[in-house]
Amino acid sequence: MQKRHTDKKQYFDEQVYTTSTYVIPFLERTLPIVEGMRILEIGCGEAGNLQPFLDKGCVCYGLDINEYRIEIGKEFFAQHPNKELLHLEVRNIYDKTDTSTYDVIFLRDVIEHIPEQEKFMKFLRNFMHDKTIVFFAFPPWQNPFGGHQQTCKSKALSHFPFMHLLPKKVYHSLLKSFGENEAKITDLLEIKETGISIERFEKCLKEADLKILEKELYFINPNYEVKFGLKPRKTARILRSIPYFKNVVTTCLYCTVARK
Repeated sequence: MQKRHTDKKQYFDEQVYTTSTYVIPFLERTLPIVEGMRILEIGCGEAGNLQPFLDKGCVCYGLDINEYRIEIGKEFFAQHPNKELLHLEVRNIYDKTDTSTYDVIFLRDVIEHIPEQEKFMKFLRNFMHDKTIVFFAFPPWQNPFGGHQQTCKSKALSHFPFMHLLPKKVYHSLLKSFGENEAKITDLLEIKETGISIERFEKCLKEADLKILEKELYFINPNYEVKFGLKPRKTARILRSIPYFKNVVTTCLYCTVARK
């Protein structure tokens, strides 16, 4: 397991860098990010992705079901000059019953963890006004590390591409034989159930009556710059035109969507 998966401050700082350097410029192809905008991040963790928005004077809301990560996030923001604009809450998005809407809804490396994505996409509309944009970033399931096996404790498994595509029983046995604990095995098997392809993602959007505004496929994930020192590289046009195979050669998809 890489140090970044246990060092929460390092992970937080990586989120800040990638969001400020790549995500906000991508969002601003469609909508300038300005002071006073309402931003909602679903699955925010320690909320590093929200800091660049907070720096701009946006009113930021972060939801996560993990209380420990929310508490760490509050500690990281304790001295931020705009901390009064930040609202972090331990809550499942499905338990959010108020009728507030947001200018930007943000899901980075989250949609691939959510069960019943078709239901979720439709539910998102409750928090959207006519000009809301929703940002998604996720690794397509069929890419070499789409199963998040890089989080394994075993160094061998963490560098084992495509193993998440093995049959469930074989995958479970492999994880167990290399000494992964039950919590990690359960987590990785859940991702095997919820991992999403580009085609299925677009089908879910269509069923929720949402339209794509901007889309980019990356052969080298923008987040790999801060993680591995690799500059982002877009998936070649000829490869991203091939259905299903484009999932194999794409490590990350960026997408903004809105109501039709």
